Amino acid sequence: MRDNAANWLELAEKIFNYRRDELKEAERAQLQQRMEGLRALLRERADASKMKLGIESLEEVLRRTGGTFYPKSTIQEYVEFFLVAAIVVLGVRTYFLQPFKIPTNSMWPSYYGMTPQVYKDPSKGPNPAIQAVRLVLFGASHREVVAPTSGSVSFRAFFDQAGGTHVDFRKARGRKWLIIPTDVREYTFYVNRQPVTLKVPYDFDFDPAFREAVGLTEQQFAAKLRSSPAIVDGVRVITLDQPVEKGKAFLSFDIMTGDQLLVDRLTYHFFPPKVGQGFVFRTDGIEKIGSEQYYIKRLVGLPGDKLEVKAPVLYRNDAPIKGSKAFDLNANRVAPYRGYAPFWALEKGQTVTVPEDGYYAMGDNSYNSSDSRYWGTVPKDNVVGRPLFVYFPFTSRWGPAR
Repeated sequence: MRDNAANWLELAEKIFNYRRDELKEAERAQLQQRMEGLRALLRERADASKMKLGIESLEEVLRRTGGTFYPKSTIQEYVEFFLVAAIVVLGVRTYFLQPFKIPTNSMWPSYYGMTPQVYKDPSKGPNPAIQAVRLVLFGASHREVVAPTSGSVSFRAFFDQAGGTHVDFRKARGRKWLIIPTDVREYTFYVNRQPVTLKVPYDFDFDPAFREAVGLTEQQFAAKLRSSPAIVDGVRVITLDQPVEKGKAFLSFDIMTGDQLLVDRLTYHFFPPKVGQGFVFRTDGIEKIGSEQYYIKRLVGLPGDKLEVKAPVLYRNDAPIKGSKAFDLNANRVAPYRGYAPFWALEKGQTVTVPEDGYYAMGDNSYNSSDSRYWGTVPKDNVVGRPLFVYFPFTSRWGPAR
């Protein structure tokens, strides 16, 4: 009760100091009198019943003199709470720790982007309760395509410039968290010429999931695509051999969320980035990217460094690069690391010297990474920080960032 009384006195002093120029002389005098009465009870270490009466006496005056400080409405308290919380969150995010979600697999397997978990027997896919649990623990969002009629499944596909195979899609608009507008990939399948569509996040690599679901290797898919009739601009139509039944799913998979990191924004204000560190940066001003996003790559070159790829090894200043375990795993092609790919600016026999105003960034999964080899160096002012901790999903990767 004495702690309670001390809290009431603190509030009363606040009201007196903030509002004494607005209060009438009689109100000020009465407020001071009740405050002094409660202080006296505290000094005397009065019993709980007397203390309670002193608090009630002070509270009666506070109700008449408190203005916006007391009494407060529930709505006002909620608004103040969320406003203060927002200020704290923005302060921490701006100066100390920023959450960051990895969308693609350019840094795989050091960090995971969105990956598929395919149910080869769609009838054994998770029920709604299991889907909810997997969403909370692993960030898994379920997708399935149900046949509108019975018959064979056909779809459009194409080869890219490197000879890779892709299911054809169109860019469409969707919703993130059912509210925020965002770009998605929309795939259309035809069952006896009846269309059915599937939407996935734009950064999600759907092709490996689809090949696994229909039981085709990349080589088998490519052979099937070569033997299919062409439509236009290299797009061809593929018809699957296995027929489907009306009302049953013929494609079922989960999209596992990418690693969600806390990024240390503070260290790079005092210490420069080091080769081998994962680092996060903004893409504004990088012309070939053409949009403002946050990327995560591994720092492989400082200003003045000379870089060269002699697959599978990345060379820095004429020696195999050092500074990260990922460098050694790639150099020795320790599965699932595939080594460094001689693409774009670092094609076989070519070298790059990093300019004084930037950093050179590459993905650990360099065969599937758009990085400095393609769009150039990262301006020094664009560097945000280094990955610190994987806080979601709750898998074996949870914990300090590698």
